[in-house]
Amino acid sequence: MKKAHAYWETENGSRYLQQLCKHFGHKLDVSFSETEGTIPFGFGPVSLKADDGGLWIEVTGADDEAVAHAKDVIDRHLERFAFREDFKHMPWAA
Repeated sequence: MKKAHAYWETENGSRYLQQLCKHFGHKLDVSFSETEGTIPFGFGPVSLKADDGGLWIEVTGADDEAVAHAKDVIDRHLERFAFREDFKHMPWAA
């Protein structure tokens, strides 16, 4: 399995974690609290954690293509949710 992770410094980490989980919860069996969440995408699970300083996300996939797809999905949705913070993408690392 391949993985990528990122931490984005924001005061709204919990808010964005919950928005992502609620959004995808309409189609998937998502679990989340104010500080942790899991989104079970078909291409690989996404784990989220929030603290007072930001949002941590880890994506997992069978191959590089699945990981790239997961990162793209997260980035596109956060760009919409975090537009007030001029969000463009998570600072992904392998």
